[in-house]
Parts: sequence; structure tokens; C-alpha cells
Amino acid sequence: MNAHELIDRLADRESDFHGVSLHQVNLVKANLSRINLSRADLSEANLGEADLSGACLEQANLSAADLSGANLVGANLVETNLIGADLIGANLSSADLATADLRCANLHNANLSGANLTDVNLHGADLSGANLEGAKLDHTDLSVADTTGANLCGTKMGTEDCPIVGVSPKWTTWAG
Repeated sequence: MNAHELIDRLADRESDFHGVSLHQVNLVKANLSRINLSRADLSEANLGEADLSGACLEQANLSAADLSGANLVGANLVETNLIGADLIGANLSSADLATADLRCANLHNANLSGANLTDVNLHGADLSGANLEGAKLDHTDLSVADTTGANLCGTKMGTEDCPIVGVSPKWTTWAG
């Protein structure tokens, strides 16, 4: 499927694109709000500034995708492959990213406030300047993640507030 076919089908009020292949598709600034792209291949896709609010991207492949400036508020990204994805300035507030793989993803200045990051792999990710206020980080791998200037106030680990022992430009150490 290509970008034009997807946009045409969206115009006809179709919203279920479960499992489609959209490898390297260009959907910059597209309105994909509430779309179902679960298990879709969006690897290397350009979704910069796209509206994916409330979208279902569960188990999708978004590896090396450009999601810079995208609106992913309340999106379902459970078990999604976001390895090496560009999420600079993306809004992921209240998104569910449980068990997602964000190794080496760029989340510089991203808004992850209130997001569920339970069991997420953020190894080597760039979280510099990101807003993680109120995010749930239970069993989250932040090893070698850059958290320089990130807002980690009120982050939660399980049901307890997660006190931060130290934040370094290259890793975060948790108490307990």
C-alpha cells in the first residue's frame, strides 16, 4: 500500500489497516488520528508532524521511522518496535508504550508525561530535555540512556514514587 491509497481509504472513513506494509511511506503531517495500524510495517516511514492521537500501533514495526513532532497523545504503542526511531519533540503524553523497544531512539524534547513505559527498553536512547513527569517506569531499562535536562519529577516505578539517586548525561540510577 502507498500513501495515496491509504489517504484515499481514510477519506472513505476506513480506519482499520491492521498488518499493512507501509515501509518507507511518506505521511508527513497526515491526519491518522484513531487509525488502527496494529502489526503494520512502518519501518523507515516518514510520519513527521503526523497526527496519530489515539491511534493503535500495537506490535507495529516503526524501526528507524521519523516521528519527529508527531502527535501520539493517548496512542497504543504496546510491544511496538521503535528501535532507532526519531521522536524529537513528539507528544507521547498518556501513551501506552508497555514492553516497547526504543533502543537508541531519539526522544530529545519529547513529551512522555503520564505515559506507561512499563518494561520498555530505552537502552542507549536520547531522552535529553524530555518530559517524563508522572510517567510509569516499572522495570524500564534506562541503561546508557541520555537523560540530560529531562524532567523526571513524579515518575513512578510500580505503585511507589521512584526516587532518583542521580541523573547523569549518560545514565540514570534508581534508588532501591
